Amino acid sequence: MREIAPGVQLLRGRPPHMVNCYLVGDVLVDAGTPGARKRLLRELSGHPVTAHAVTHAHPDHFGSSRAVCEAMDLPLWCGAADAEAIETATPAIGPGLVPRLMSHLPKVPSYAVSRGLVEGDAVAGFEVLEVPGHSPGHIALWRESDRVLIAGDVFFHLGRVTAPWSFLTADVAVNRASMRRLAALRPALALFGHGPPLRDPDVLERVAAR
Repeated sequence: MREIAPGVQLLRGRPPHMVNCYLVGDVLVDAGTPGARKRLLRELSGHPVTAHAVTHAHPDHFGSSRAVCEAMDLPLWCGAADAEAIETATPAIGPGLVPRLMSHLPKVPSYAVSRGLVEGDAVAGFEVLEVPGHSPGHIALWRESDRVLIAGDVFFHLGRVTAPWSFLTADVAVNRASMRRLAALRPALALFGHGPPLRDPDVLERVAAR
């Protein structure tokens, strides 16, 4: 893993930046797909980790949550409105044929949520922001002191910054409002669930205004 901001480390992905996980202080943020569990545990070995937070209840973000929490004896935190989805492994995704087909895939392991995060809660020096849309309980993490934002999937940064794919988004209009909210913060560093870091707040504002 490598440090990308004070106290924020990006874990290695395969391929890089496709599905991101972060160690923020002593809190693991997101846990990738079920296939990431061995790599995550290797990278976290030797690092003090006291909790695991999930930005939203999609299988590519809590796929290895159960394995990591059980192996490291960690409590799992997520947005309060996403807790049931993680505990039942039934994420809310968008309408249409593709989501219906995806719903028939094997479920990722569920896990009990110890803490439902809400607006204003603190996580490793960051403030929790409720930014629903991509999922009903999606959260972002914001550190005002140096304007670092962990945006989850409110935006994608795969080649260029965009809205998340509509067929995986529970409510596109609500997510668009969340995009505008995060862009208005003008983060000096934006970190995504998918894609490399961004240090240009003008990009977020342009995408959110479309």
